[in-house]
Amino acid sequence: MNKGIVSRIQTVVDHLEISVSAFADEIGVQRSSMSHLLNGRNKPSLDFVMKLVDTYPEVDLYWLLKGKGSFPKEANQIEDAPASIVEEKLEENTTESLSESYSVKHLKNSKLSKEPYKIVMFYSDGTFEAFQPKKD
Repeated sequence: MNKGIVSRIQTVVDHLEISVSAFADEIGVQRSSMSHLLNGRNKPSLDFVMKLVDTYPEVDLYWLLKGKGSFPKEANQIEDAPASIVEEKLEENTTESLSESYSVKHLKNSKLSKEPYKIVMFYSDGTFEAFQPKKD
């Protein structure tokens, strides 16, 4: 699996037509970390993966991790998918108490000074999903 994700990271760098050093600078990781990752010395961390998908929204998290889906995302996928996925996943996967306290309706209608910008769901099998609500 490590070789697969590393090759997909290299695909992203190639697609962007920038150097590995520039890519590392863009996503906010050390250049040496990128070198170790691409040479197979290290595996990508969750922090690395999240920085990459945050910096480049055209990179689909599931494609990056599993190789399924497409790269780059189409423009409508980048804008529309997160909000609908957040709604669907919150409705399907939340516990009753979480659902009551932080329902999708509450999140959408909240007038708090702090607005959620990302939701990361960690599952018991070690996988995770990240969602960014659609901005109005």
